[in-house]
Amino acid sequence: MLIDGNAAIVTGGGSGLGAATARHLAAEGAKVAILDFDAGRGAAVASEIGGTFRQVDVSESGAVGSAVESIADELGAAPRIVVNCAGIGTAARIVGREGKLSIDVFERTLKVNLFGTYNVMSHAARLISALEPLEGGERGVVVNTASVAYEDGQLGQAAYAASKGGIASLCLPAARELSQFGIRVVAIAPGLFHTPMMEGLPEEVTQKITANIPFPDRLGEPAEYALLAGQIITNPYLNGTTIRLDGAVRLPRR
Repeated sequence: MLIDGNAAIVTGGGSGLGAATARHLAAEGAKVAILDFDAGRGAAVASEIGGTFRQVDVSESGAVGSAVESIADELGAAPRIVVNCAGIGTAARIVGREGKLSIDVFERTLKVNLFGTYNVMSHAARLISALEPLEGGERGVVVNTASVAYEDGQLGQAAYAASKGGIASLCLPAARELSQFGIRVVAIAPGLFHTPMMEGLPEEVTQKITANIPFPDRLGEPAEYALLAGQIITNPYLNGTTIRLDGAVRLPRR
């Protein structure tokens, strides 16, 4: 599918991987709609790239549905491209100090990361399936964001790893189901990237983390994630798989 001339929804587009993806798609000629919980950042990136913005909590299905429909109304048709980057990475042990449980963290993490991804994909796919097919029968493409933590989850990452494992696991069945409409579904599992989450760490911690990355021995750049998202969109034979983007890193126990 061509990026130029098509419309796209990018969740979490106010920062990090989402912002880089929104900028990349806009530079390639897409009309980009950003969904983000952070109204200030989301609106700023949308203004920068000449796109549109909706403030929404992706874990709320009704709010997502209203946002997707209003974007389709504004653009005159449903966006054919969806890239889900919205997510949270709260760390908590299953049983912490003095027996403190983290069930609330687990629930919230899955609601935002997994349910949020499913909500956006579902509402968008319903509208995309009604569009006229393009050459080759394709109607749209959904790119979801897993994480290498779905395979290499570290201590304190039970909730995060479970949420990202769910995203990876739903990729193939979603692709199989939506194939009848000509909609592809692919997931990217990024490794350690320059994002607000990582940038808040002390320098010595960042150096220790990057020491485990074989090559290139540095954190990934959000633009590299955006590049892969663009390649997935334009390559019609990529479907139903999760791609690690990680410099060959395998996360240690902690």
